[in-house]
Amino acid sequence: MPELFGINHLTLSTTDLDRLVTYYTKLLGAVLAFERAATPSNPRIAVIDVGGDDHLVIVETTTAPTTDLDPLSNAGWGLRVGTHAQLCEIREQILGAGWPVGQIETLPTQWTMTARDPDGRPVDVRAHRPRTSSPSPTTG
Repeated sequence: MPELFGINHLTLSTTDLDRLVTYYTKLLGAVLAFERAATPSNPRIAVIDVGGDDHLVIVETTTAPTTDLDPLSNAGWGLRVGTHAQLCEIREQILGAGWPVGQIETLPTQWTMTARDPDGRPVDVRAHRPRTSSPSPTTG
């Protein structure tokens, strides 16, 4: 069986493509990789590179996206940064821009916070905690 490498892309809908692309690129540091104008048969889209060969595909629609949390009261999807310090920096940037973001929580394997994008949709932003090596089993 082939090995999985993670998420290839995630598709988000929005009623304001420019506003959402700006949020992810200017505030969170993603890079616009591709944009396509609407055609008579297809909506306008943008693809942004969120690092690690992963992408967000953003589709402009006339229907507002859902803003509900998942059954665990989380966003249901997330972005990852490299360190706790970077997570803190992004939190300050989001707050400074006037967008909502929760406190940073410490979980067993990561630090996480839930932000709300301009559409009100939740997105978890996380940093993995350093792995600690477990003690070697002793033989007796």
